[in-house]
Amino acid sequence: MSDPVSALGLARFDGFATVQEIGPLGMISLRAGPEVKALAKAIKAAVGTGLPAPRRIVVAGDRAAGWMSPDEYLLVMPYADTEAAMAAISKTMGAEHHLAAVVSDARAVFDVTGGKADQVLRKLMPVDIGQMAPDELRRSRAAQVAAAFWAIDGGYRVVCFRSVAGYMMGLLTHSAQPGSELN
Repeated sequence: MSDPVSALGLARFDGFATVQEIGPLGMISLRAGPEVKALAKAIKAAVGTGLPAPRRIVVAGDRAAGWMSPDEYLLVMPYADTEAAMAAISKTMGAEHHLAAVVSDARAVFDVTGGKADQVLRKLMPVDIGQMAPDELRRSRAAQVAAAFWAIDGGYRVVCFRSVAGYMMGLLTHSAQPGSELN
């Protein structure tokens, strides 16, 4: 495996909230209907979590499984662990209908942290963040960019396509400018 390269060189902005590109993160898109018998076992084998309920993410240390749609799950792990996770999925799912693809290099990941991190996202996304459950994963749009996000300690993790990483960083940093806090 080649050395992963961050989309934006671990760009960081410190405003009323901190925006940090966190660099390469292992991600697998697992497509399978919830009726597939081996699905829960495959997720457990790949990332060590249970099967997430709709619009939820199950986190276990540096690994997670998030519900993305009725037949799509996002598995998150350290970048170096994707090959082993793919092997575990293949072995566990066997011939059951599924599709698993490593999407790590096609994504950019940002952490938005600080006491007012929610305000950064409130300005960009049509989501009532105040009504989100602590373990909720949301797919939305940040301005014109498709994104997924969930709460982490001290803020939020935001995932978008790598091709729009610079635009997303611009959106997040503009939204976090000191003096632009929501009242």
